[in-house]
Order: sequence, then structure tokens, then C-alpha cells
Amino acid sequence: MRWGRRYRGLAGVMKVAVVIERLETWRGGAETSTVQFAGHLARLGCEVHMITTSQQPSTPELRIVPIRANGALRGARTLVFARRAARYVREHSFDIVHGITPCVAADVYQPRGGTVPETLERNLAMRPRGGVRSLKRVSQQISLKYQVVAGLERRLLKRQPSPWVIAISDYVTRQLGQHYGLDGSRVRRIFNGVDPDITPAAERVAQRADLRLQFGLADDDLVLLCVAHNFKLKGVAKLIEALALRRQGRVNGSRADRTFAVIVGHDNPRSFARLAQRLGVADRVLFAGSTQRMPAFLHGADVLVHPTYYDPCSRVVLEAMAAGLPAVTTRYNGAAELITEGREGYVIDSPEDVAALADRIERLADEKHRRECARWGPLTTEPVSMRAHAERVLALYEELIASGECRRGGYR
Repeated sequence: MRWGRRYRGLAGVMKVAVVIERLETWRGGAETSTVQFAGHLARLGCEVHMITTSQQPSTPELRIVPIRANGALRGARTLVFARRAARYVREHSFDIVHGITPCVAADVYQPRGGTVPETLERNLAMRPRGGVRSLKRVSQQISLKYQVVAGLERRLLKRQPSPWVIAISDYVTRQLGQHYGLDGSRVRRIFNGVDPDITPAAERVAQRADLRLQFGLADDDLVLLCVAHNFKLKGVAKLIEALALRRQGRVNGSRADRTFAVIVGHDNPRSFARLAQRLGVADRVLFAGSTQRMPAFLHGADVLVHPTYYDPCSRVVLEAMAAGLPAVTTRYNGAAELITEGREGYVIDSPEDVAALADRIERLADEKHRRECARWGPLTTEPVSMRAHAERVLALYEELIASGECRRGGYR
């Protein structure tokens, strides 16, 4: 049985509830991807309701259902939201309940931000080994926020029958097995999606020139782009350290004086600016703040550097590849699964390996090599477009409805 506007005469329109606590796209890739996914789902013929705390107006494609979640503490607000969202979907007739935030009423769970235990582990990996890391582990485990979110996810995944889980990378699939013992029988890997870059060539050239003019950069300067809303987690400090290594001539014996790092994101840059000052590269690190012009930054840069400690499947790496921008990232990023070494970019084992990071940047300083990577990136990301992602998710919905597994939010 098929659903959607194309099949209105046969089965009506599939009514889908997407449950996500916060929807503001400035928060990061998970929120942006959710909004884009929901839009594609609507264009495929579904009636999509976004169950969220965000006070945003509905659009012709997406119906926003604001849920009030009061509470002085973040963890308390999350718990209130999860309970009220579950009650709402039980009281209304949805064919599918799709949880981004863990919600016990979900037919399908898609942890776009990764599993809660892995998030904790990778956040701890940023801390110095020893007492500092141990204290941070204890403080996080006893925090109300962690207890609530971990409890909601654990309850959902231990529910009988368990929901189907969409993993946005093989990395997330492994997390589900490691932390919850899921054997894959109810896990569907549907790779994170990104819309293709269809910017005309002439506009790309103009955007590159405008961006470099804005920051006082020459056309032949090597510009490294880093996009992050959590500078520490995404390894901004490691990029600055790698930049210092290259400038000091400690990579392949050559000094790199005309290499710049442009950092985009709304995190506080002060401690990172101090690090750049201490390492002698303050004049080579440019903090751009938040932007609504991400394509212009992708077209104006030469390499995306994303030395992340944790990303289930980084959206910005996929966007860079789709735009023909070589990417350097770490194995703690699900998007690394799409990178063949030296073809679309490079993957290093750890963000802590600053020498390896500097070496990969050095390799991509070669313009001919970058042009070859630019050819491969769009070809690699074409099969994982957001449209294809939505189509595969819709196919899973149809399977669940045809099998009679969906309870229309009736889980408790």
C-alpha cells in the first residue's frame, strides 16, 4: 500500500508526528537536518506535524505543534516535554510517531545527535586524563539533565515491542549495539542526507571573491573553514594547534605563512582567541560568528577542517563534499564513512593527533590535489541526498504500517 498525495484516492494522506524538543536551526546540524527531512517528507505527500517546544509559525509544508515545557532546570523541562508530547500523540490520530527526542510513544526513533551514553563518553574524551575526567564523569552522571535524557532513551529502547531505530551512520549502529545490546534486527541504517549544491559556477566565483574581500584574504591564500556551535567538542583548539605547527615550519620542514582558519559558529571564542595568541597565530585565526550564508563560506574556502571529538554524522562535512570542498575529519564522525583517504579528503584517528591533522592539511595545500577532491565530493554525496533519505524513511513507515506494528502513539 502506498501513501501520500500521489495516492490520496487509495489511502488518504499519511499523518506523521515528528517529536523534537528544540527545533531552532541555529542550534546545529541535527535541528537543521530534521527541518529539511520533514520538508522533503511533506513534499513526498505526508502531512507532517512537528511536536516541539519551539514557538515557530507553521508553514504550508510543516504544521508546528508547540508544547509548553515549564521548569527551572533543563532536565525538568525535557521530562515535561517528553510526557506532554507522548500524551499529545496518543490523543491525536497519527499513522507514524517519529521521535528525534526520545519519546516513549515513538514507532520510530532516530537519534540524530547520537546515543546518550556515547555523547557522554565522547564529551569526556575532551577532558584531561585522570582526576579531571573522573570528576566530570561523576558530575555528568548525577546531573538531572543526563539522568532524564538517558532514562528516556533507555526506557524507549527497552520497551516491548521496541521501536524501529534509524541510525544515520554505521557509527551510530555500533553505538546502539555497544550501549543497548541491539542486534540490528530492528535497526535500519539510513545515512544522513544533504541537499546537492546547485549553485551556478559564476555565482560560486563571486561568492569566493566576496568572502575573501570581507576578511582581507588573497585569492591564493589557503583558507581552512571550521564550522561549529560547540568549539571544544568540534576540535577548534586542535585546528589552531595544527595551524601553529605549519606556521612554525614543523610540517615537512616548510613554513606556511599564508594559511588562515575561518571559524564559523555562535560559541564564545575568547579562550580560543587566547590560545591562538599564545601560539603566535592570532593573525591567522578569524572568528566569523554565526551566519546565514553557509554556501558562501563553503565556496570561499579551500578545505573544511572538522577535527571533531564526536559527530554521529556531521552535516557540515556532507555539505562541504557536496560543494566540492575537501574535508579533513576524525573517525569519531559518521560522515567519515563516506571519505576514501585522499579522494574526498582525509580521516585521522583522533583529534588529539595534531601532527596528523597538520600533515593532512599540508597535503591539501596542493591545489591540483584539491581540484581532484572537488571532483569526487559531489559524486560521493549524490546517493545520500536529503530527498533520498526521506524516501527511505517513508519506505520504512510503509513497511511498519503494512505489518500492523504501529500503535498510533499508543505505547506506554
